[in-house]
Amino acid sequence: MVHEFHIPVMGLAYTIDSPVKVARFGISSVISIIEDRLIEMMRKHYYTERHEPYIPISSKEEDYRARRITDYLNLVNRMVQEQVEKLRAAAFETGSDIVKYFEMLPDKSAVKQLYLQFRSATSAESRAAMEAKLRSLIAPGAIDVNIMTKTDRNNYGKDGQPIEDGSDAVAALRGYANSDLSGSSIVFSAGMNPRLYGYLEKCRQFDADAGGVMQKKVVVKVSDYRSALIQGKFLAKKGIWVSEFRIESGLNCGGHAFATDGMLMGPILEEFRTGKTELCNALFQLYADALRKRDAHIPPIPPPMVITAQGGIGSHAEHNMLREYYQLGTTGWGTPFLLVPEATTVDAHTRLQLGKAKAEDVVLSHQSPMGVRFHYLKGLSGEAERLRRIRDGKPGSPCTEKHLSFNTEFTERPICTASIQYQRLKIDQLQKAQLPEKEYQAQLSEVLGKECLCTGLSNSAAVTYNTTLVKNQESITICPGPNIAFFNREASLQEMCDHIYGRADILEGVDRPHMFINELRLYIAYLQEQMQQCTGDKMAKQLDVFRENLLKGIAYYRQLHHSEVIAGEGFGQMLNEAETQIEAMRHTACVTTL
Repeated sequence: MVHEFHIPVMGLAYTIDSPVKVARFGISSVISIIEDRLIEMMRKHYYTERHEPYIPISSKEEDYRARRITDYLNLVNRMVQEQVEKLRAAAFETGSDIVKYFEMLPDKSAVKQLYLQFRSATSAESRAAMEAKLRSLIAPGAIDVNIMTKTDRNNYGKDGQPIEDGSDAVAALRGYANSDLSGSSIVFSAGMNPRLYGYLEKCRQFDADAGGVMQKKVVVKVSDYRSALIQGKFLAKKGIWVSEFRIESGLNCGGHAFATDGMLMGPILEEFRTGKTELCNALFQLYADALRKRDAHIPPIPPPMVITAQGGIGSHAEHNMLREYYQLGTTGWGTPFLLVPEATTVDAHTRLQLGKAKAEDVVLSHQSPMGVRFHYLKGLSGEAERLRRIRDGKPGSPCTEKHLSFNTEFTERPICTASIQYQRLKIDQLQKAQLPEKEYQAQLSEVLGKECLCTGLSNSAAVTYNTTLVKNQESITICPGPNIAFFNREASLQEMCDHIYGRADILEGVDRPHMFINELRLYIAYLQEQMQQCTGDKMAKQLDVFRENLLKGIAYYRQLHHSEVIAGEGFGQMLNEAETQIEAMRHTACVTTL
């Protein structure tokens, strides 16, 4: 691993070509591969830019989704390899890519230390030897991909029957498996999908070679240790090794948010810190048994397993704490990189809005058709388009992509709750139900709040590259984490790397609490909201557990503060204030609306 951080997947478009931008500098990033129309658009863009023949892969062709993905990943891989060869041959002169490569490395890395020795060397002979060594040590960042496991809509053939192994997620997995990427990983997020994992079992591309090396690896994004154990065991029994568990904050993250039952990130990381060896050994036993059953080579020792984390990280001190105390492989920096044009694909107007965003501009919304809470930046064209359709009496989206079609309330074949079709049917049902006005308005608001994410999270790339994804659908939605409120200006790739490694501070003068405090406050606000919606004894008991977990988390953070794992005079005071808020809620009865 060249760098100590990675750039996680963001939206659909925002990291769609990040490897083309950053991989040559040794920085790993993640491409979302679920939206194949976006990928086809990017194929056309880059083939045209490179003056190479662009051969469209039509949606009428067999297995077009997987083939689009395979070809795009092969193209990106080829571009990155060409960039790296060009970088290796570049002159060591101010502003060149080869100088940027070494300047951006963490100072404590052995390669950076050799580079610093090279710069200060006076002997021509030693400089030449070190220069040759440095060129040989240049390595690209990984080109990783992401599949959100819940986005697994069935696709149907001409006979009206579901296509075997043709669902969105399965086809995307096949597209990645058939690509020529090596030293790469597929990241599964949003929980377990037995159908997808069942297909994964058939993919020999994820097997280790005789030396125990995997050219394609599996990463599972999890919210806690229990989830890692469950999913890891499920996959191990199929002969699939999880090379990395990527922990994401339940609420202090971008995109879809999966709140825990009050378990905070610190205690979760602690469980991985103390239980990683046990987790690794438990999975290896099942993995070895599965390999034995199919007469496959069994590694003599467990393959490498890395623990990483992301969600709300914003300072060098936090990065250092996560790496050193929690022994993480890398840290994930997502939201701040939305303000780095050299790393992500965000159109200029949206990037300007991100830089202006305050805490109140990022809401934990109900906008997602998935029915999962979704961090959402207000004031963009996606919101304006949705409201205009409502005013015009034509609510809902045309729903051309259908990746989030899960609802079967009115139709045999699933449709999307943000679609025109669903919203017309649902509004008609509500109007006929003769509900009390307050209840009717509440349910109507929930229906009308759903927004098209397939095109909304893709269109920024179309705007950036002056093309069209879907005709007459140009609105943009973006889903930064709450951390965006503290980053208020565009930054260069060099600046962001310097910030992460403590060589600069792009938040100088910004009053930003520790990431653990920010997450704690988000959970307190979430608890307050849930208490207002409490509908009886069962939910009240669940909220009691939630509250107690928050208090346990505060006690844990106090221990870290006392042992100076977390520094800062204000940290303890902020914990006291949070505890007082939570204790006050202990005496607040749930508002029942039975």
